[in-house]
Amino acid sequence: QVQLVESGGGLVQAGGSLRLACVFSGRGLSSFSNFAMGWFRQAPGKEREFVSAISSNFGSTYSADSVRGRFTISRDNAKNTVWLQMNALKPEDTAVYYCAAHWAGGPRVDYHNANAYDYWGQGTQVTVSS
Repeated sequence: QVQLVESGGGLVQAGGSLRLACVFSGRGLSSFSNFAMGWFRQAPGKEREFVSAISSNFGSTYSADSVRGRFTISRDNAKNTVWLQMNALKPEDTAVYYCAAHWAGGPRVDYHNANAYDYWGQGTQVTVSS
């Protein structure tokens, strides 16, 4: 019904930048504009953690303290795409990054909570070397 495909990961030196993209596919009530979108990451041996999110309607954004000021989330509903621009990357940003979608037609949820999301992508690896 809904598919999410991430791209843009790779190997970068500390201080560098990467731009992740997540392309959404769905139809009808499952159209992109009905979903809030989030980015999460998971490093080896660690739990999945919230990175950033953007609402479905007015594009309100939310970011983890660890990435605020360095990472920017944005979306283009016409292109069914959400991006995560990552600047000033640090070795501790190394992780698999996942795109997630939350259907916004239900009760208000906490976008920081991975359990709030209905669909997940397969992930893209980001490796930051020191």
